[in-house]
Parts: sequence; C-alpha cells; structure tokens
Amino acid sequence: MSKLRIRKANGDLVDFDETKIIAALMRSGARRDEAEKVLSQLLKTVSDGVSTAKIYQKALMQLRKVSGYAAGRYQLKRAVFELGPGGYPFEKFVAHLLASKGFETQTNVIGQGRCVRHELDVVAENKFEKIMVECKFHRDQGQKNDVKIPLYIQSRFLDMKQQWEAEGETRKITGMIVTNTRFTTDAEDFGKCVGLRLVSWDYPNGHGLRNWIDKSGLHPITTISSIPKALKSVLMEKGIVLCREILDKSELLLQLGIAEQKVKTIIEEARLITETER
Repeated sequence: MSKLRIRKANGDLVDFDETKIIAALMRSGARRDEAEKVLSQLLKTVSDGVSTAKIYQKALMQLRKVSGYAAGRYQLKRAVFELGPGGYPFEKFVAHLLASKGFETQTNVIGQGRCVRHELDVVAENKFEKIMVECKFHRDQGQKNDVKIPLYIQSRFLDMKQQWEAEGETRKITGMIVTNTRFTTDAEDFGKCVGLRLVSWDYPNGHGLRNWIDKSGLHPITTISSIPKALKSVLMEKGIVLCREILDKSELLLQLGIAEQKVKTIIEEARLITETER
C-alpha cells in the first residue's frame, strides 16, 4: 500500500489504495501486467494531496499508451457524467439498460396519478412488473442525493400506483430512482424501509449502475474518446446515446463533416468498447 494521500471530490483526504486502481484498470479490460505498468508510471508523476480527478486523468493517459481498448472502458464513469447537461440522454440511457433486462420502456411519460399529473422519466414494463423510474443526473461528482429526494419520489410513486391499480393493473408495481452519483445513508435507509429501489454508481453493492452497465454491455457514446465533444452533443441530440448505435452510422458521421479516416477510427473504437469479451 502507498503512503500517498489523495483528495476526494468532497474535499476529504484519504490514503491512496493501489489495489483499487489496479482493480479498476483490470475491470476496464487491461491485463494485470498492463495495470501494474500504468500504476508504476502514475506514481512517478503525482504528489501527496493530489485530487482523484488528477489521478484519473494521469491513469487514463498512461493506459492509452498500453491499451486503447481498456482506456475507452476506463472512461466509463466520466462518460456517464457527460450524458447531460439536461439529463435527458441519461434518461434514455437508463431506458436502454432496462430494455436489456427485457423491459419495454417509454421516456418522458405524462401520467395521471390518483390526485395529480406527473412527468415520469422512464416507465418500464414486462409480463410481471411495471416500474416508475426517476432519473437524478448531476454534473458534480460530489453531489449526493439526500433523503428529501426519495421522500418526494415515494409520494409521486404512491399517487401513480394507486391510479394504475384503480385502472386494473395487477402486475407488481415498483418505484425506482437511478442516479449517476450517490445517495446519503439516510436516503438508502428510507429506500429500504419503504421498498423504493435506489440505484447509484456503486449501490446496491455489486448491483450498482457501474455493474449494470458492465453486465449489459451497453456503454454510452460519450465513452468513445475519438469523437469530439461537440459531435457527441450533436449525436445525443439526435437520440444516439449508445456506443453500439454508432456502429452502423458511418454515413451520418460523414454527413456531419467527419473525415473518412476519422470515421473509421470512431467505428473501430466503438466496436472494441462494445465487445463483451476481450
């Protein structure tokens, strides 16, 4: 273990855990020897008190030198934060994740509850269950979702649930909140108490957003480093939010003024990222 301390997004100083960055690099697809090489080079360039953001940037720079494939997947967390700024691409991305589990999904649904109308981010349905999903997208990694959020969402969910049941719905009806940051402990406790499903980047343990993305094989288009940031925004405005959706969009990229060789690079990177096995 290193004696190096790093500064988290919330300002806290914590010991740098080398095993965590090795695990993150390998989870991205790097071999152990590649991950260890990245770590070795990284430790030569940072000093005590370095921010987690700087650690990430330097690790990514080193990883690109040894594995472009792994570098693309290593950017996953940052890529999810780029699904903004309004949050609608994040809602579409969550809908795709639910569809990968066999649900039929709709986004931006106006639903009449028992008492009032509600704007629902995502409604997901299968033979056995109907889910009302609220998506909480934040640009600031340090911004947590406190207990007021699930308290408010639970009241909206109950209003919709009562109306759906009054209309004859017999399937299980579930409320869910998905966020790209984290929940406070009180928020998690409230969710458990009332049966409201909370999903954050790493919660529930082993079943958080990061795990969900990895298991689904669905990666956001913002993961592709070879696409200029401005072009990513254009593509998301056109409803394209997945890496795999770009695989057959060569003509669209050419129409947007991207050079043919650059288009080939983008398509190849998307193909590598979407492969479930190396």
